[in-house]
Amino acid sequence: MARKKRKVPQVNSSSSADIAFLLLIFFLITTSMDTDKGLLRKLPPPIPPDQEQQDLDIKKRNTLQVMINSFGQVAVNGEQIDVKNLRERAKEFIANKEDLPNLPERFPTDVEFFGTYPVTKFHVISLQNDRQTEYQAYIEVQNELVAAYNELREELSKAKFNKSFADLSEPEQKAVQAIYPQKISEAEPKVYGGKK
Repeated sequence: MARKKRKVPQVNSSSSADIAFLLLIFFLITTSMDTDKGLLRKLPPPIPPDQEQQDLDIKKRNTLQVMINSFGQVAVNGEQIDVKNLRERAKEFIANKEDLPNLPERFPTDVEFFGTYPVTKFHVISLQNDRQTEYQAYIEVQNELVAAYNELREELSKAKFNKSFADLSEPEQKAVQAIYPQKISEAEPKVYGGKK
C-alpha cells in the first residue's frame, strides 16, 4: 500500500516585514552613532555682495609660510624642518618677544587687565599642503601650530594671573586671546611634486 505524502504547512510570513521593521527602528534608536570631530576653525564672515573684494597687502615679515609636501616633509619659509621643531618655530614667530625685524611687527595695544601691551596683531601662519599629503601628516602639523598658540596663552596666563588658561574667567581668557590671536590661514592644496 502506497503512503500518501503529507503536505508541509506553510509558515505565515505576512507579519515578518512588520517584525523586521520594528527591529530596525529599535536598533536605530538604541545604537549611538560615532560623530566625527573636525578641527576648530573660525571662518571669516562672507563678503557682502555690494562690497568690492580687495587684496590684502600683507608684509612678508608678518607671514610664516608652512608647506607640507606629498612625503609629509615640512618646510617653513622654504627651509625644511622636522615637525617636532615646528611648535617652537611658530611660538617664536607669533610672540616675537625680542622684536626682531624679520618677525611680525609688534604694535602697542590696549588690552584689558594688561594695559598697553605689544601685540603681533597682523601675523598670519599660512599653511599649504600638496594634494597627495597624507591626512596624518596634515593633522600632525595642525596640532603643532595650535599647540604653539595654546602654550603661549598658557605661559602668559600663569605669568599674569598665576592660573592656567582653562581656569581663567571669560574676560581674562579673551584678554589673553587678544594678545595671542590664533591666525592660521589654509591655502588651497597644490601639487609640489613627489608621489604621483
